[in-house]
Amino acid sequence: MQRTLPHLCVKLLCVAIVPQPLLDSLQGVPGFDAAAFRQVHQSGAQVTSIRINGTKWNGATNESLQQHFSTGAFNAVSHVPWSQYGFYLAQRPSFTFDPLFHAGCYYVQEASSLFLEQALQQTIDLSQPLRVLDLCAAPGGKSTHIQSLISAGSLLVSNEVIRSRAFILKQNIIKWGAQNVVVTNNDPQHFSRLQGFFDVIVIDAPCSGSGLFRRDAEAIAEWSPEAVQLCCGRQKRIIADVLPALKEGGILIYSTCSYSKEEDEDIADWMTEAMHLENVALTVENNWNIIETESEGRHAKGYRFFPDKVQGEGFYLAVFKKRQTAAEPRLKTALLERATAAEKSVLQKWIADIDAIEIFRVPYLYGVLKKFVADYAILKNALNIQYAGVALGEVIRDKLLPEHALALSNLTAASVPVVSVDYDTAIQYLQRQELRMDTVAGWQQVAYEGHVIGWINALPNRINNYYPKEWRILKQR
Repeated sequence: MQRTLPHLCVKLLCVAIVPQPLLDSLQGVPGFDAAAFRQVHQSGAQVTSIRINGTKWNGATNESLQQHFSTGAFNAVSHVPWSQYGFYLAQRPSFTFDPLFHAGCYYVQEASSLFLEQALQQTIDLSQPLRVLDLCAAPGGKSTHIQSLISAGSLLVSNEVIRSRAFILKQNIIKWGAQNVVVTNNDPQHFSRLQGFFDVIVIDAPCSGSGLFRRDAEAIAEWSPEAVQLCCGRQKRIIADVLPALKEGGILIYSTCSYSKEEDEDIADWMTEAMHLENVALTVENNWNIIETESEGRHAKGYRFFPDKVQGEGFYLAVFKKRQTAAEPRLKTALLERATAAEKSVLQKWIADIDAIEIFRVPYLYGVLKKFVADYAILKNALNIQYAGVALGEVIRDKLLPEHALALSNLTAASVPVVSVDYDTAIQYLQRQELRMDTVAGWQQVAYEGHVIGWINALPNRINNYYPKEWRILKQR
């Protein structure tokens, strides 16, 4: 019997009172309808959208998603029109108590921001090997989205300047099961050491957050015209600091969750004038109701999302190409500590294609696809790396203590045992409770509905639950 997810039975209205100075500043902005804008914020209406992981939830369709998320009258699932992986849910379920959420089968992401997919597809040959930087990446929505779109031969550097948020970013990258991502914790200016390294840079810039008013009351309290001006200065610094890392002819995608022209069209003007970038127009379907705007000075095209016109929150995106000749790269490499022959021998039975990866120690063992080793050595010399490739584990007395990331990747050998569990057992596992089940002895992967959620080690008198302590579900059903 299909297990339906717990849903919120009470609709909590978050009525947003939009600050009058913001409303005044938007007069004359294309697409802005003051009455409709106020009404949608005061309605308390909420939009829930997800983006599926195509490598895990293979062949997910409206029908299969509807079956998984169905409960009572709240079973409608519809497609986000500008994203092949995006879906709307008619009601927000308790994602915390969905094992497939913890397995990395999907990511809960605001629908408007999925327009990044169009920016990439329309400006880049995604079938080619690329080096992509997601500069302001936490908590990981855009990074996992980018990873789903780029080729297997492409490398994604996912950066977050705030250390605590970099930990959340790393967690979501691990859940996604990606092998071609490096997570870094650096200030944008550090990337100037990598001159001309990246083909694409995505900057979802820190902003005043007015586009989030409908779903986040705290954003309203924190907004002010002074905050807008502060953010403008920060946005310019971020762009100027990282731009040397973009190669000649490379693409820069800039976005905010702000309605303010100062953080959107005015920044687009500044990029074309001061940074000598060429604006790139995108094709937008009329029935998407996305508003194409032009900056006042250089007529740079950008794309605005208003919640009274689209099923999503406030968002702005613009695309640019670097024409200025980049300086000759001076890229040094770091020395990398490789695993010993004995350690590789232990890992042999755990990994499906061990010849495709190079195994390093930092201090645990982790695997980097061999095609990315040269790039990884360059990045390790220039940046503060938090995570790379797939964490494999630690060899202790000729035995592997496997990392959680190995279970969630697709590196594990077919011979590694898998035990399937029902919904209640899966939740007990994710809460890191004591488990009782009939299974073979030794290390094995725990799977729910065919998707691995972690490791257990079955001993003669007990089962050790190895779900990461810091990831466990703390709530009770």
